[in-house]
Amino acid sequence: MLMFNSLIGGEWISDGQRSADVNPSDTKEIVGNAVRGTRAQADAAIAAAKAAFPAWSRTTPQFRYDILKKASDEILARKEELGLLLSREEGKTLPEGVGEVARAGQIFSFFAGECLRIAGEKLASVRPGVDVEITREPVGVVGLITPWNFPIAIPAWKIAPALAYGNTVVIKPADLVPGSAWALVDILHRAGLPKGVLNLVIGRGSEVGAALLENPDVSAISFTGSVETGRKIALACVSSRPMKKFQLEMGGKNPLVILDDADLSVAIESAVNSAFFSTGQRCTAASRLIVTKGIHDKFTAALTERLKGLVVDNAAKAGTHIGPVVDQSQLDQNLKYLKIGKDEGANLAYGGELLKRDTPGFYMQPAFFTGVTSQMRIAREEIFGPVAAVIRVNDYDEALAVANDTEFGLSSGICTTSLKYASHFKRNAEAGMVMVNLPTAGVDYHVPFGGRKGSSYGPREQGKYAVEFYTTVKTAYTMP
Repeated sequence: MLMFNSLIGGEWISDGQRSADVNPSDTKEIVGNAVRGTRAQADAAIAAAKAAFPAWSRTTPQFRYDILKKASDEILARKEELGLLLSREEGKTLPEGVGEVARAGQIFSFFAGECLRIAGEKLASVRPGVDVEITREPVGVVGLITPWNFPIAIPAWKIAPALAYGNTVVIKPADLVPGSAWALVDILHRAGLPKGVLNLVIGRGSEVGAALLENPDVSAISFTGSVETGRKIALACVSSRPMKKFQLEMGGKNPLVILDDADLSVAIESAVNSAFFSTGQRCTAASRLIVTKGIHDKFTAALTERLKGLVVDNAAKAGTHIGPVVDQSQLDQNLKYLKIGKDEGANLAYGGELLKRDTPGFYMQPAFFTGVTSQMRIAREEIFGPVAAVIRVNDYDEALAVANDTEFGLSSGICTTSLKYASHFKRNAEAGMVMVNLPTAGVDYHVPFGGRKGSSYGPREQGKYAVEFYTTVKTAYTMP
């Protein structure tokens, strides 16, 4: 059995209570035991990061490049092994788990290169004889709070730029998935990071998360998780002395519009991938399928047949298309929304049944509702499970209006063969990311990720745009 310990000041800490990391595909299996960090340990990690910052922030770009590239190489070399660990603790299918690990490796490779591409400017002053230089500097100690649904990719896309730009880090991963973050931190630790540069504290948000928010030595917080928690973090960062820089990636209620002229096979594959793969546990999942009346009946019939052919089973088993829900709490939430949808008058057209498999787990048949209006709770609130609402509309104009009728704005998609509608949708969809004839989920690692409205706050993550959060701009004037 694996032991997932915290890393503080370059030392692995095994003292303290432990909690079991349970496999959602087989609840009899314990993947590992994680130490439960305390607030005092979180404060010690912050102190270690603060002490390490002056030297680390002044290392050469080559030094940081070598460490991040070495970590990338090991992640990619071990993607099968780490992908299995991820699938066992989170419930993603093994191909999805391996793919996520590969993405983490690619992220570190990209940001290794970014170490060498930190740019500045030299401008002429409006005053004679004065030089002006604009440079970027690291912000300091960065606290990272990551979710359970992408247990290695999201830590990677936060840790990699933080380190590349010269910050030191304290990361608190989600309680449900300590193993993936532990493996990632272990790789970086052995790649040659100086003591205190990267610290891992596994523990509850009420202790570890609170320490990151309240300790004045933390300069910035990057968070991915629920809207409710995100709002609390924003208030805490604004209220702290000194104020903390913060970046929030939160919920989504993403639309996928299907127009009458869409290629039906493209529309079905886009919808199934968007709404149901990764068990629907993605902030970019399309839980609102907005379908125009001419294709509505054909679409729902084809969607039913496609879902019948999907295999829901143990995440590590070959041939599984959809793994289990992550835990009992999330399963209960999914079932609650199935009842809410029925009570609101929607028609449960397919699925929603609990399933039994060879191993005990949180297995649920993917489900979709028809007869849904945009004012129903199942069309407005994030469920975060394999549940989608099909909303019938008359035409493109109504489809666009319904797509934008949400407090969220992360990802938005359309399936159409019309260049006119595709172009108009790209311009007018109120979302940070727009997909045409593609799933709403699934993004590249070298371009910005983030949304609008209630989905995101602060600078974008990933790609070169990550520099906006993990650095601060300094303007220097010199009279030679």
